[in-house]
Amino acid sequence: MLLVSALVTKIIGAVFKLPLTNLLGGSGMGYFSCAYGLFLPVYALSITGLTTAVAKLTAERSALEDYAGVRRILRLSLYCFTLIGLLGTGAILLLAKPFCRYVAENPDAYLSVLVLAPAILLGCISAVFRGYYEGLRTMYPTALSQLAEALAKLLCGLGLCRYALTHPAVVLRYLPDGTTPLAAASAAAVLGVTLSCAAGTLFLVLRHVCVGDGISPDMRRGKFSPGDDRALYHALFAVLVPVAAGSLITNLTNLIDLATGMHCLHAAIARAPGAFADRFAGNAGQDPAALANFIFGSFSGLAVTIFNLVPSMTNMFGKGAIPAIAAAHARQDRKAMQQDSAAAMLATGFLAFPAGMGIAVLAQPILQLLYPHRSGEILAAAPALGWLAPGVIFLALTFPLFSMLQAAGHARTALRIMLIGVCCKLAGNLLLIPLPQINIAGAAASTSLCYLVTFLLSLYAYRKKTGVRLGVMLFAKPAYGGMLCAAGAALSYSLLLGRLGNTLALPAAICTGGCIYLFAMWLMGIRLSTLREHT
Repeated sequence: MLLVSALVTKIIGAVFKLPLTNLLGGSGMGYFSCAYGLFLPVYALSITGLTTAVAKLTAERSALEDYAGVRRILRLSLYCFTLIGLLGTGAILLLAKPFCRYVAENPDAYLSVLVLAPAILLGCISAVFRGYYEGLRTMYPTALSQLAEALAKLLCGLGLCRYALTHPAVVLRYLPDGTTPLAAASAAAVLGVTLSCAAGTLFLVLRHVCVGDGISPDMRRGKFSPGDDRALYHALFAVLVPVAAGSLITNLTNLIDLATGMHCLHAAIARAPGAFADRFAGNAGQDPAALANFIFGSFSGLAVTIFNLVPSMTNMFGKGAIPAIAAAHARQDRKAMQQDSAAAMLATGFLAFPAGMGIAVLAQPILQLLYPHRSGEILAAAPALGWLAPGVIFLALTFPLFSMLQAAGHARTALRIMLIGVCCKLAGNLLLIPLPQINIAGAAASTSLCYLVTFLLSLYAYRKKTGVRLGVMLFAKPAYGGMLCAAGAALSYSLLLGRLGNTLALPAAICTGGCIYLFAMWLMGIRLSTLREHT
């Protein structure tokens, strides 16, 4: 259910992000990405770990048939994390201006950051309900609320952005002096994201009030003393703090790109100003700051958008495995942990390998198909997307490993591993981006290196901590099939391009590669019916 929801949500998200990028271009997406650069770390601290923590505790109490404790977890979580959401919103409001001016070196993004602040509070409330129902193994609330958010973002975000671009005089009348039409349009698009969070939260609250969780009064056995509240808070934060910190470090890769990317791009442009001006003058003029914002916006708006599609869908396998592995761990059922872990990793690899390898060989055609009128942005983003392609695979495989480590009570291990990966990311950015011949592609290469390191360390740690063995052959078959898929897609694209053009040749090549992959997996004994049974 989560996978289907994620797939539909990502399709809707692509329908939102693709025209949005075409509307705003590289410079406008620079403002949009700056807002997310500050938003995501705060979001991770207050929200991302919360869903995992609530789901884990709820699954454990439910496995023990302690339904009074299940209800108590929901109430205490709502009280506590509404307060945390208010603090997160306040942090965004306070840090917006100094962050945009002194860290991101992009002061025009200030309005985009401000309008995103209320999403922290709304996200905290929705995260509690999602974790609660996921812990009860009811995935419909999470799935349907994600769909509600995606639809609201599509309608509100694109509608408001288009209105701001077509009626700049009306919009700028209510904004501070000096605001540019492009910065106003970016803020309007971000406001659509905030409204989408409100739609998802409203859906979850109404569903809980009208439908409920299925726990009857007869099922709630046992009384809780005042001391039990403290014990529940302690257990909740024992999971939340390391998970949220690990998620924060994961999102710090985006913040590192924002903090170092613009600064290092300035250094690269200063070393070879003529080369950059010749390539991008028609899009960003001769101003070095505008050039850096344009290149960074092209990278974050085009390449990173495609990079995030596959891991965000395969992440559902890890989320779906959390209740099962947490319950098996509570029962000390090693066989169930082995089966559930292997199923989650196999399903993830089944999607990740062909997608990542296909992106590697078809990076520029994909961008040309999705952004046909943005040749300057494609020129900046295509090399970076090629370097990001290996990271698609490693990040997708790392997500379920982190979820399983967290479900087995080893969240701090995931935190330490991600910290090592972030150090690799920071070093790679500082060394590679200032080189004019590499520039923003250095951020992509360091991202792939970061997630390669985290995947290998996570695989080793999960085996050492839990005794669950995830053999090499689990990944060998999807990897081999992915190579055949990529080779078939690249060959068919080169043969069809001259006859059909990019618009028809690329979908035909993708379909050809997909058929080759499914046939190869069938020959190796991995079938879709088998995957459905395991997952």
